[in-house]
Amino acid sequence: MSRYIGPKNKLSRREGMDLFGKGNKLRRATVPPGQHGPKGSRRPSDYGVRLREKQKTRRIYGTIEKQFRGYFEKAKKVPGKTGEVLLQLLETRLDNVVYRLGFTPTRFMARQLVSHGHILVDGKKLDIPSYQVKVGQLIALSEKALSIPQVKLRLENPEILPPAWLSRQAHVGKVSTLPNREAIDTPINEQLIVEFYSR
Repeated sequence: MSRYIGPKNKLSRREGMDLFGKGNKLRRATVPPGQHGPKGSRRPSDYGVRLREKQKTRRIYGTIEKQFRGYFEKAKKVPGKTGEVLLQLLETRLDNVVYRLGFTPTRFMARQLVSHGHILVDGKKLDIPSYQVKVGQLIALSEKALSIPQVKLRLENPEILPPAWLSRQAHVGKVSTLPNREAIDTPINEQLIVEFYSR
């Protein structure tokens, strides 16, 4: 699956927030990217507001449009609130679970760990970042991953704890339950995304 490899700060400026968890202070954070600066100060349309929320969410989780649309179509078929189910599908992607377990500082690094074969799911090497992790599955770091300095530092930091829907002991984590809406702290208004695709 393809992924965005361009300048990340540009995307963060477009959405007005740090999308990638790098802790960067955005230069001119309130000004959209582009050599000519902001094009007027018109209030965005309802469509524009919904589009921006969809784009922001897609970029936070590192998916392309076709893949994100697929998640929405899948969420529509599941009983319950479509927006909440959509967020559950995004949160239980393997790369996001690795990030949420505290093994890496960013989702992009988590994706790289998965792609390079450093993650074991139920004892088997898995290199598909979009793999949907199921409740009860064990996610562990490979021996080689344990020697990566950033990973090592995070494992040694007792203040880095996973959210309540995950459990972790040393370098092995488990999905204890599916996350409910209160457990997902990503600043997203999922109702706007549902409205965008339902228009």
